[in-house]
Amino acid sequence: MIPKVGCVVLTMGKRPEELARSVKSLLIQTGVEAHIVVAGNGWKPVNLPTGVQAHWIDKNIGATAGRNSGAEVAKGEYLLFLDDDAQLPTPTTLADLISTIAPDKNAALVQPRVIDYAGVSEPKARIPRLRAGDINQSGPATSLWEGGVAIRRDVFEQIGGWGPEYFYLHEGIELCWRTWNTGHIVWYAGHVAVAHPPSTPERFGEFAFINGRNRVWLARRNLPWLLVPIYPLTWLLITLLRVRSLTSLKKWLHGFWTGWTTNPGKRKPMKWSTVWALTKAGRPPII
Repeated sequence: MIPKVGCVVLTMGKRPEELARSVKSLLIQTGVEAHIVVAGNGWKPVNLPTGVQAHWIDKNIGATAGRNSGAEVAKGEYLLFLDDDAQLPTPTTLADLISTIAPDKNAALVQPRVIDYAGVSEPKARIPRLRAGDINQSGPATSLWEGGVAIRRDVFEQIGGWGPEYFYLHEGIELCWRTWNTGHIVWYAGHVAVAHPPSTPERFGEFAFINGRNRVWLARRNLPWLLVPIYPLTWLLITLLRVRSLTSLKKWLHGFWTGWTTNPGKRKPMKWSTVWALTKAGRPPII
């Protein structure tokens, strides 16, 4: 039976050439039935190819809520979330990804290896495990790069989708943690690649603030109370050791304080068995 995949391409309409290539790469996929939805975040999608559905979100509601909105429209027992500047390099990429989270597997969420448009693997920072090792080696994932991931719809709905409060940044870690908390694992498919241009989140002016805030929100929303202070304090220490700009540090610390003093949204603490599962997978949820 051919798997049905709802493919959500989130865009603000600012990269028309990249968006066209992204959609084209989805249209040529084989071995799956793909329902492609272009979700315009504050932009009305126009001039889309035949067979591609436009979904208009009248204002920019953030990457997280935007993906959730597209998922409500997309049809299929699986979901693929793809950035508008990401592409599937081969006609079998989507089928290969879905095969890793088929019902006979325990995995429910999968991230591929990231390459650039020329086919060169991206830095190890996008390998979703603490010790990256061989970038081609598949295995359990303990964090997540959000630019191109597939998930079983039933699990996505069970965990409540992407956390809309984040707007963007670190929402993939929460999706990863909450998937583990269902009893399923998250998988890094090193043998499957998705193309994405080299980039860093620091290019966004508000990055430092949101980074600091969302680290705290992650802990407050997802960790047992005993671990809630440990995860943010670990990242406070890491940031103090890494940062090279006093301005960036001030913004990060402002975000860190905001994370403690504002409402992070609904709390769903993970089970201690999930803490242990993540620890065995190589990354306890304190870093």
